[in-house]
Amino acid sequence: MAKFKETCMPAIFQNQAEKLGSKACVAYKKDGIYVDISWTEMNRMIHDLAYYLLSVGIKKNDKVALFSPNRYEWWVASQATLSIGAVSVPIYATNSSEEAEYIIKNSDSRLCFAGTEEHLERLLKVRGKIKKIKQIIIFDQTKKKVKNLLTMAEAMKIGQGYKKKGEFEKRLTSIKPGDISTLIYTSGTTGNPKGVMLTHNNFVSNATIIQKEVKEYVTIDDTFLSFLPLSHSLEMTAGYYIPITVGAKVAFAEDISKLMENFQEVRPTIIISVPRIYEKVHAGILLKVAESPGLKRKIFNWANSIAAKNLPYECKDIPRTGLFAFKYNLADKLVFSKLKHKLGLDKLRFAISGGGPLSVSDCEFFIGMGLKIVEGFGLTETTPVTHFNRAENIKPGTVGLPIPQTKVKIADDGELLIKGPQVMKGYYKNPKATKEAFTRDGWFRTGDIAVIDEEGFLKITGRIKDIIVTAGGKNISPQNIENSLKTSQFIEQAAVIGDRRKYLSTLIIPAFESLEKWAKRNGIAFSSRKDLLEKDEVIKLMASEIEKYTKQFSRVEQIRKFRILNVEWTQDSGELTPTQKVKRRIIESRYAKEIASMYPPGLD
Repeated sequence: MAKFKETCMPAIFQNQAEKLGSKACVAYKKDGIYVDISWTEMNRMIHDLAYYLLSVGIKKNDKVALFSPNRYEWWVASQATLSIGAVSVPIYATNSSEEAEYIIKNSDSRLCFAGTEEHLERLLKVRGKIKKIKQIIIFDQTKKKVKNLLTMAEAMKIGQGYKKKGEFEKRLTSIKPGDISTLIYTSGTTGNPKGVMLTHNNFVSNATIIQKEVKEYVTIDDTFLSFLPLSHSLEMTAGYYIPITVGAKVAFAEDISKLMENFQEVRPTIIISVPRIYEKVHAGILLKVAESPGLKRKIFNWANSIAAKNLPYECKDIPRTGLFAFKYNLADKLVFSKLKHKLGLDKLRFAISGGGPLSVSDCEFFIGMGLKIVEGFGLTETTPVTHFNRAENIKPGTVGLPIPQTKVKIADDGELLIKGPQVMKGYYKNPKATKEAFTRDGWFRTGDIAVIDEEGFLKITGRIKDIIVTAGGKNISPQNIENSLKTSQFIEQAAVIGDRRKYLSTLIIPAFESLEKWAKRNGIAFSSRKDLLEKDEVIKLMASEIEKYTKQFSRVEQIRKFRILNVEWTQDSGELTPTQKVKRRIIESRYAKEIASMYPPGLD
C-alpha cells in the first residue's frame, strides 16, 4: 500500500521511489557517456537538500527560485522545495539578469538555485536589487567566494546533519491539494510576465488524467529525452510529472546545440517538443535530399508518396494489408528505417508537440513514416494540457479532443473558454489580471480563437491579441499565414504586417543554409549573405515561395509585399520569447523603416 496519499506530486514521487528503488529514474551525460541515477539515490539527494532548506528556515509557502537548464539537479531542487510545502519559482535558463531579477522580486523568492557559473554571474549582477534572496545554491562546483553562496553538494552535506528529520514527512503530509505548488511566469509578449499560480491539484489532475489516457503508449519501460525547458509548463507536466507518475526514465539532453547527438546516444522512445524542432529536422532532411544524386532523390520521393498514403493507417491505428503493406515495408526498409536510425529516432514510438501550432506538412511527414506525433493544446494557465490528439485517433491540423473533466466552449466572438481541474488559481499579486482572465460565470479566457469540428476536434485559428484588423475592417490571424510560409524550405521565420493598413506584407528571415546551397546549385555567385539577398533570382524565388505557400488563403489574406532580412530573430536579440513566440511590438518597432518602405504613400 502507498505510504503517502497522492494529492501532490512530491507524494507521488515518494511512493514511486519506495516501489521502484534501484530502477533508473534519470540519466545524464558524464565524461562523455550517459549515466543512470536510481530512484533511491534521487530520493536520498532530495531528502538531504530538503533538510538543508528546513535548516535555513524555509517555511511552508515560501518562494524558492530555480534558475537553471534541464538537469537532474533541477528535479532534486524542485522536489526538495515542493516536498516541504514551499513554492517553486522556475526561471528560464535563457533569461537575462534583468528578467531573472523581475521574477525573483515579483515572486518574493527567499532563496535561489543557480545551475551554472553563468547563471550565478547573472544573479550576482543584480544581487543588490534582489535583497530578499538570503542564499544562492549553485549546482556546479565553483571556486567563487561569495557571501551566502553554497554548492549543492555543500548544502546536501549540511542537510545530512539536520536533526529534525521527521519534519520532512510532517511538511509533506500537510500539503493540501489547493495549496500553491509553483509560480510559472508567462513569456510576456506584450509586457511584464505574470506569475501563474498553479496548485498541487492542478498538476496532479493534469498528469494523472493524461497518464490514464495514454497508458497503452507510455509505460514504465519508456525513456524520455528532456530538452524543452523545465520552466515551460508543457515540459513540467509532460516531461517531468508524467514520467514520475508512470515510473519511466528521463535522460537529460546536454543542450539544444547537441540535441541530434543526444538523440543518437539516448535513442528515446518518447519526446516532448515545440514545433520548431520538428520543423528543423524536416527541413534538414529535405535539404539533404535536394543534394542527393538523382536515383536517391527518386527513391525518397517514391517513399514519401507511400508515407502520404500511409497517413490514414497511422492516424487511426489501422493495420496495413495486401499490396500497400508490401510497398510500405519496402519504403520503410529503403528509406524510413535508415532515416530514423540516422536521426536517433529508430526507437521513438510517441512524440508530443505543443507550445504552438505544428504545420500540417510537418505533422504528416513524420506520421506518414511511422512516427506518431500527437499535437495538443494548452496554456501555462491550464497546467497546461486541455486537448490532445490520441495516438489511435490523430487528426492533423487540429489539437485533438479535450481531456476528461475538461469543459470547453466557444464564446460569441470566437474565443476558446475552458473549465477544469487544471485551470490556475490566478495571477500572483495581480487581482486585476486574474479577474480579466475569467468570465463572470467562471470560464477561463484562453485568448485563442478556435473552432470545434463536427467530431469535437479543436482547431486553433489565432490569438486575439495578434489579430490584424486591416484598413478595410477585415480581421486576419497572422499566425496561420506565418506557419504556412515557414513550411517553405527557404523560409526560417516570418512576421506578417498589416494592422490598420490596406494590405498585408511580411518580413522574411531566410533559411540561409538552404538558400546558399540553392544558389550554388543554380550557379548564382555571391560574396556575402547581404549580397545574396539582393540578387534578383533570390527575390524572385522568395516571391514564388510566398505565392506557393499562401495560395490557399483568401484574397484579403494574400501577401502583397515583402522584405528579406539579413538577421536571425532570437530570444537574446529580443524578438522572441523563451518559448520562441514572436514579440510583434518589438519587431514592428525595430523594423519600422523596412515596414514603411512596403507602404509608400498613396499605394492601394
